[in-house]
Amino acid sequence: MKKYLSSMTMVSSVQWMFFIFANTVVVPLSIANAFELPPETMAMMIRASLIFTGVVCILQGWIGHRYPLMEGHSGLLWGVILNLGLSASALGMGLETIGGGIATGVLLACGVTLLLAAFGGISILQSIFNPMVMSVYLFLLTFQLMFIFFKGMLKITEQGTIDIWVSLFSVCLAILVAFLKLKGNQMISNFSILIGLLGGWAVYALLFGNEAGGIAQSAPFTLFPLGMPNLEFGIVAVAFVAVLLNLSNTFASLTAADKLLKRKAEKKDYRSSMFITALFTIIGTGFGLVPYTPFTSTIGFLQSTRIYDRKPFFIGGGLLTIIGLIPVLGAFLSMMPVTVGNAVLFIAYMQLFGTAFSSLNGKEFNSNTIFRLAAPVLIGISIMNVSPVVFSELPILLQPFISNGLIMGMIISIILEKVVDWSAYEQQPMKHGKVS
Repeated sequence: MKKYLSSMTMVSSVQWMFFIFANTVVVPLSIANAFELPPETMAMMIRASLIFTGVVCILQGWIGHRYPLMEGHSGLLWGVILNLGLSASALGMGLETIGGGIATGVLLACGVTLLLAAFGGISILQSIFNPMVMSVYLFLLTFQLMFIFFKGMLKITEQGTIDIWVSLFSVCLAILVAFLKLKGNQMISNFSILIGLLGGWAVYALLFGNEAGGIAQSAPFTLFPLGMPNLEFGIVAVAFVAVLLNLSNTFASLTAADKLLKRKAEKKDYRSSMFITALFTIIGTGFGLVPYTPFTSTIGFLQSTRIYDRKPFFIGGGLLTIIGLIPVLGAFLSMMPVTVGNAVLFIAYMQLFGTAFSSLNGKEFNSNTIFRLAAPVLIGISIMNVSPVVFSELPILLQPFISNGLIMGMIISIILEKVVDWSAYEQQPMKHGKVS
């Protein structure tokens, strides 16, 4: 029996390692490309990302929030930093100037975060990120991730059209993972993500060959590869505000984990989590990494695998750190086809929609109060489907906010919660989609 449990733990650990890796490696890769860094620096950033991500996952699960929740690079900040990097010419600034301004803004915001964690700011943040704001965030995060993974599983050719056979393979892989999740026995269902990643990679290699690439020879670890910190006020302000908004991830993640794992996170758990997130964001910023945050989307992974034990999570984080320390291992795993990873994650994160729906706690709406949810969610989704080019006539430093549907949806929700007394409109409930 012990041998069986040990083998289950190891397989679960490998599944965790691949899950964290698939959610991590593309972030420093894309940032390095946006800031036109040489391959050696890009390789250094990827290694630093793998090392620190593995360590911070372990620390969060051990002495932080103490949940098996992946700690990774914030999707919200990833989008903002990419947007700023790609807007360098429009801003009339060099990439190093923008990168340095981002570093300053992130470091200042981390300082504020540490002060909030140390001096009782949790209550203030909870009043801002109330349950309805968190529900809006979960819905918008679900749609954003689905858009990203759906596009990612469709291989695009140089002509801008899809590669039919590779894309069809991705769709079939997604269907297979869903089938294993729904129809397989408990063991197969629990490990459907790992089966999809490894099996999909193997079949892809047989059908289409290995993808070119891998991590280049890594440069020595150097500080601030995106640019030395500076006081470019506009860039500093954008990064500062985005990092503070990113704190919503902590509240959404822990609230969702409370419900799933039937444990109530205390204020000390929030403080510990925010402290570790801020600390590793400071460290990561020194190596050009996107700020860290607890991944709310991990809830979908946990619901898919139904493995809630922290031990495999710790081992998976340790394996990821080892991969970062041994470049040849990272080079091998980096050759996993992007379409395969996206196809599997597309199914894994479908569970997040259920988390968003259940976060409403059965709340009923009428023709007036429905705007409390519908306005921020639908406006946010609408912005997600509009090209950022549309907003190019706006002040350049407003564009990263206005063109980001997740940020705008949250801002609208926070404003609505603060300026509207929704209790005055809660008269006639809307049941089963009908307005009474």
